[in-house]
Amino acid sequence: MTATTDRAAPTTRLWDLPVRLVHWSFALLVPLLWWTAESGKLDLHKNLGLVMLALVAFRLLWGVVGSDTARFARFLEGPAAIRNYLAGLRSSDHAPVVGHNPLGGWSVIGLLTLLALQVSLGLFAQDTDGVKSGPLNYLVTWDTAKALSEAHEVGFNLILALVALHLAAIFYYRVMRREDLISPMVTGQRRFAVPVAAPRMAPLWRAAVCAMLAGGLAVWLSTGLALPWDKPPAAPPPPADYM
Repeated sequence: MTATTDRAAPTTRLWDLPVRLVHWSFALLVPLLWWTAESGKLDLHKNLGLVMLALVAFRLLWGVVGSDTARFARFLEGPAAIRNYLAGLRSSDHAPVVGHNPLGGWSVIGLLTLLALQVSLGLFAQDTDGVKSGPLNYLVTWDTAKALSEAHEVGFNLILALVALHLAAIFYYRVMRREDLISPMVTGQRRFAVPVAAPRMAPLWRAAVCAMLAGGLAVWLSTGLALPWDKPPAAPPPPADYM
């Protein structure tokens, strides 16, 4: 695909606003979560982790009820589709992919899985001294919380590895294939060399419902699974006055 062809081709709406907002929020939150953990700002780290949890929950919901290019059922394909796609990369006139390609789709699933696991571990994790902890830390023992905290650190390294692979893929497509994958994730629009069927976009009210559900889940977990009818713990009795 040449630059001249790109400029002449009509644009297609490819990515909806919710997908783009979640994508760039992930890109912002991952380094912020690393920085807050490394600098000991654990209260901020926990709050940002809850924001990440809400975003992951939203993206999982949006992967079921969202726009065509956001739905898992639309871009998750088996080994045969992956082989055919890789074989097509050797040709300069391979068929355009509207949305995630077969490899990119599984990369999305891999990242969402790691992020979901990471925020889940963070709910039970604690710092070295046990002073700061996740909202569900009270459900596990000290030793279990310590083991989950160590897994939490390993999980972040796995996320970094997948992010590095993602960036390498962007570089490959930009340099070797002359395909810009970043601009469409900013504008939502992409030009194709041949006419393609425009994906169906889901209404924003559906995204608002998903956002409320995901936000509600994060808030509920932040309370330690408290329910509206739960009674607050009784205040300790005042010290006896022996004077």
